[in-house]
Amino acid sequence: MTGAVGRLLGHRDVASLLAALAGAGEEARIVGGAVRDAVMGREPGDIDIATSMLPRDVMDLAAANRWKAVPTGIEHGTVTIVIAGRPYEVTTLRRDVETDGRRAVVAFTRDFREDAYRRDFTINALSLSADGAIHDYATGRQDAAAGIVRFMGDPDLRIREDYLRILRFFRFHASHGSGAPEPDGAAACAALKGGMSRLSRERVRRELLKLIAAPGAGDAAEAMRAIDLWPEILPQTGVDIPAFRRWAALRTLLPPAQDEIAGLAALTPGAASADLVRSLKLSRAEEALLRRIRGNAPLLVRAVRRRDLLREAVHRVGPHDFAQAMLAAAAEADLAAQDVLAAVEAARPILAHPPAPPFRSADVAALGVPAGPAMGQALRRAEALWIAAGLPEDRAQCEDFLRLAVRAAAD
Repeated sequence: MTGAVGRLLGHRDVASLLAALAGAGEEARIVGGAVRDAVMGREPGDIDIATSMLPRDVMDLAAANRWKAVPTGIEHGTVTIVIAGRPYEVTTLRRDVETDGRRAVVAFTRDFREDAYRRDFTINALSLSADGAIHDYATGRQDAAAGIVRFMGDPDLRIREDYLRILRFFRFHASHGSGAPEPDGAAACAALKGGMSRLSRERVRRELLKLIAAPGAGDAAEAMRAIDLWPEILPQTGVDIPAFRRWAALRTLLPPAQDEIAGLAALTPGAASADLVRSLKLSRAEEALLRRIRGNAPLLVRAVRRRDLLREAVHRVGPHDFAQAMLAAAAEADLAAQDVLAAVEAARPILAHPPAPPFRSADVAALGVPAGPAMGQALRRAEALWIAAGLPEDRAQCEDFLRLAVRAAAD
């Protein structure tokens, strides 16, 4: 075996785990995303394994081999086995007993075909046994080769089992598909999109951010607009698909980055940050980044033309997020790509040595200001003066700013 599939099975720990799980008349295979990506010639990420062995027996097996076992979802059949620091999710084969559009009640089975048909898409239903055989119970390999994201079996049934699969359909099309979305799946998504209102906002958030990060996010967003899906995902929040497509095109010109929040800012330029925080249950760190991007967008746009503003822009947004924030602001303002990239390039020396306020609490204390609100006020005033002057590095000038700030605080 060669290529990604061969490397997947050639890993010693994976081979040992498969062999152990296949003992005593049981069977085990690698399933899901790792097989899909290997078949498509991509390097697999996390390796998940399905087995006919029952969860408690999996726990006992891990103990016998001195592997760490964590019952991460044992009631649903999943045990995480850690070997040499790497986790592997091992799940007993399952079939759905009952579904309500959000979650499923499952029963264990010994039938890999039955387990495959409870999965969402054909490319995610492939499995790989230790002998190198790829098991395909539908059209998974054919669809993987063609870049088609197709529901496993009846699209309506798969969606009614879990309405998040509507968003996953477009997310996987953005990451693994090509051309237009598969028509039967898209039609089912359009017909059943109202069911997404039953989903938790946390689940929607996770899937949406993964979609934004995918290479084909711009085209997927357009396809979602064509079936009027966005109001179901971001109710009461307008989206700007042209701006988002411009952002998606711009980000391909820069090295890969964690840019989901910048993409969200480009997608929803007219939405209040507080509305997005509530709607998507954003974390505090995500909210802070979103507000920095939104609050500094005018400055970032001006900095494309005025390079003297780049130091301030880097300081206000932060060096780690500067480039992505610049792209989000530029996409909303529809700036020329060559101008934006030239500004990002011009900022590289600044990013390598980002400006920092040259004021410390000890400096304020040395001027007679006690710790407390007055000290904080003086530091904020000094920083404002420093920024207004263009973030100079001259020490004497900065000391003047500090003295002015202290006098103002005293007044």
